[in-house]
Amino acid sequence: LEREYNLDILATAPSVEYQLVMRDGVVKEIDSPADMPDDPSSFSEIREPWMKIQIFTPEEFIGALMDMVIKKRGEYVNMEYLDKSRVMLTFKLPLAELIVDFYDKLKSTTRGYASLDYHFDEYRPEDLVKLDILVNGEPVDALAMVVHREHAYHKGQKLISKLKDLIPRQLFAVPIQAAVGKKVISRADV
Repeated sequence: LEREYNLDILATAPSVEYQLVMRDGVVKEIDSPADMPDDPSSFSEIREPWMKIQIFTPEEFIGALMDMVIKKRGEYVNMEYLDKSRVMLTFKLPLAELIVDFYDKLKSTTRGYASLDYHFDEYRPEDLVKLDILVNGEPVDALAMVVHREHAYHKGQKLISKLKDLIPRQLFAVPIQAAVGKKVISRADV
């Protein structure tokens, strides 16, 4: 795209559309973490899109798939045997967890035998926070993400570790930080 059409490309992590319920009751839809207000007291809740997924798989992979989906904040709904060896597992899963790595992990966990079908289920209020990445004290909007509060530390730590390896060394210290609001939860210096 850069070569053929002379476009400047900025690759970011995929994101989904969240609903913010403001204090006055107005529902505002945001599709980028940069659009999220800095003051968490300006809204009463964040709603996240949840999907209903169906996984068709040989029965030998049931345990591994259940473990994988639960780690992605999924909820078990039911299991139905299609024949002696094939099973249809039904879960509810946040869309943000589904669009990042889920299909690849599904295929590698089941050696390529499982297939996936999903559709929108509902918007659900969740305990979500905006995770900002600061390089040398300045926030980088392209690296900001909306994550569940329980996973913010681990995702921030993982991202900071990757960035520390990617950012070239300088003659002075460059701090890389992951922050939730004003609170820094992870830091590394290059």
